[in-house]
Parts: sequence; structure tokens; C-alpha cells
Amino acid sequence: MDVFEAIQKRFSVRRYLDRPVEEEKLNKVLEAARLAPSGNNRQPWVFIVVRDAATRKQLAEAAMGQSFVAEAPVVIAACGTDPERMMSCEVPDYAVNVAIAITNMTLQAVEEGLGTCWIGAFDQQKVKDILGIPASVKVVELLPLGYPAVEPPATKNRKPLDEIVMYERWQG
Repeated sequence: MDVFEAIQKRFSVRRYLDRPVEEEKLNKVLEAARLAPSGNNRQPWVFIVVRDAATRKQLAEAAMGQSFVAEAPVVIAACGTDPERMMSCEVPDYAVNVAIAITNMTLQAVEEGLGTCWIGAFDQQKVKDILGIPASVKVVELLPLGYPAVEPPATKNRKPLDEIVMYERWQG
């Protein structure tokens, strides 16, 4: 599979099979994050891999009761370790860098036959308490990971390029 095919096949999985993720596949997904680019190669991230069913259930509750989070055999808490740092363009450094790494993980997951779903709806403090994350760290996303129990949609509902791309200057 090439990268563009993985991009086309990736979708938000909200139902998972009751099947463990093999260590080799999990490690490839995590390696994809490790190899992600980051500003000044600082790699301001930590990824907490959660397999314990009781902990996954607590995370699902902290994720506004999204029960499918606990269905996934793995949940990865993607954390930014330097949330105070701003890029010179006034955008939070950690959010951009961690998002790049998560994107790498989601695309590698597709290659491995796995599914993911970006979870940004969660209570920051509850997740920190559940996982023992220090106050100085920011949880950017929760990433359920597992074998999809559903087929990908036939088409993706996306805006056409002419609605999202402008050339040379802002137009309109």
C-alpha cells in the first residue's frame, strides 16, 4: 500500500473487534510516531499505551462517555511534554508536533489493517488522574487502536479542492 492509498482508506473507527493487537503491529504504529518530524527535532511527546480493560473503561468515561474507546484493545494517550512553548508564528508547538506524530500513527495503522479514531472530546484532568500524567504535560488526543468491526465508508464527505485551496493570496 502506498501513502496516498492509506490516506484514502483511513476512517474514524468507532466499533472494534474483540481481538488483541499483535505486539509487532503495535510497535510499527509507535515507531511511525517516533520517526515523525518535529520542530528542531525536539520530539516533545510521550505516548502512553493502555491495554488494561479497566483503565480503558475509565478513559472512555473521561472521554465524555464514548464507550467505543473502551472497546478498542489499545488506547494511546498522546501527550505534549512542553505545552508552554509557542512557535514564532504564535501557534502552540506541542499541539502541532504531537498531531504530526498521531497522523503518522493513524496511517501506519491502516497499513497494518488496524483502525483508529482521533478523540479530542475528553476531560483533560480526569485523563491525567487516570494515567498519572504530571500537571506540566498536556494530553493532546486519545487514540483508540484495534481491528475495525465495520467496513470503511464507500466515500468520504470532504469539501472539493476549490473550496479549500487558494493560490498566491487569500481570495474572497
